[in-house]
Amino acid sequence: MHRPKNQPKNQPNSQRAIRGVFAVPVAITLFALGACGKAPQPAAPTQSSAVLFEGARLVIGNDSPPIENAAFVVADGRFVAVGATGQVSAPAGATRVDLSGKTVIPALVDAHTHLSTTREALLQDLRRRAYYGVGAALSLGSDAASAPLEVRDENIPGAARYRSAGLGITAPEPGRREVHWVTTDEAARQAVRTEAARKVGIVKIWVDDRDGKYQKLSPTLYRAVIDEAHQRGLKVAAHIFALEDAKELLRAGIDIFAHGVRDRDVDDEFIALIKARPDVVLIPNLPNRGVVSDLGWLAASLPADELAKLQASATDDPKAQVSFGIQARNLARLAREGVTIAFGTDGNTPWAPHVELEDMVAAGLSPAAAIIAATRNSAAVVGLGEAGTIEAGKSADFVVLEANPLENIAHTRQISAVYLRGQGVQRSPQTQTATNAG
Repeated sequence: MHRPKNQPKNQPNSQRAIRGVFAVPVAITLFALGACGKAPQPAAPTQSSAVLFEGARLVIGNDSPPIENAAFVVADGRFVAVGATGQVSAPAGATRVDLSGKTVIPALVDAHTHLSTTREALLQDLRRRAYYGVGAALSLGSDAASAPLEVRDENIPGAARYRSAGLGITAPEPGRREVHWVTTDEAARQAVRTEAARKVGIVKIWVDDRDGKYQKLSPTLYRAVIDEAHQRGLKVAAHIFALEDAKELLRAGIDIFAHGVRDRDVDDEFIALIKARPDVVLIPNLPNRGVVSDLGWLAASLPADELAKLQASATDDPKAQVSFGIQARNLARLAREGVTIAFGTDGNTPWAPHVELEDMVAAGLSPAAAIIAATRNSAAVVGLGEAGTIEAGKSADFVVLEANPLENIAHTRQISAVYLRGQGVQRSPQTQTATNAG
């Protein structure tokens, strides 16, 4: 689990809404005039549901440069027009919101979580993520109950959208986690068929002996999983640890690495294998950096006693620093080689996305590249092509920040407002509790 790091206290929403000029109808109803013998009363002014946001720096979430002094129109939950102030016209009767001095980014998308599996607990998880500017989350392989799969089809006000990979597949791990435990080719294929019938978008596998505690899912079995999934149009994401497993998975046709290689630095053979598969995506899920961190940015949303415990644990840890160093170097090299980088936090800690962003930049990514990984690229992984960037036609999921994250990625923690599907999220302080990764 990531240790959370630094964010200022939650600040009140500073947006200023100004009612626009109403369009006044000028047509006269002649029938009414003749029937009543007197002029009709003027019709009520028309109020548009559209909102014009203007004045902010706009980070689109793709390779385009930010738009300084931007303007964008939101209507019916979507971006209608996006551009520079003065180039975007407000519809008649639109509300105007002044965002001068602020920065706007797309809502974050967490493509690797393990959330609660009962309805009420899951909804609370999704509301907590919205509080921290997360617009969508994918639970990667832990959902046996019906409730999580039902929530996939719901747009819940004030909550992040939810996607699920259903139940993952691994060799038996008694006492740890019971997902699809498979030991034969047919069992592996049947597990995929079961999940396909539940209409998952991704199939999850674990290829890891957990420090020698369990028998690892064999190449024969994960090849059967990958083949069956691909026949059904499904991508496969792999939890991995070792470099040699990652190489063999690439040869088997894996689509997504749900972690980076963690046992050693990647070598030229691995680079050649992954560059031969340009559609493969890496979700790095970086570990704790093992350095002293100031967690005061969580003070507005955590009980004092829990914050104190977290702060006490945020110390220098040489062993953790070594682990982070391996994974950071691997991430930086793969990014330089042009591998698509997405974004995930693995556990159920709602503020962890802001820690992961800081870790990715510490590993060598630019703030802009980290934001793209956490927005456009992750939206593609979870199957939400309508989200992830601020462009006309896309879902109006965005975060208003007090400061510029392109200058300092920690500024993603200075949240002024969150909008999901065009509606402002009520961000009253709430208790946020950390749970362990899966």
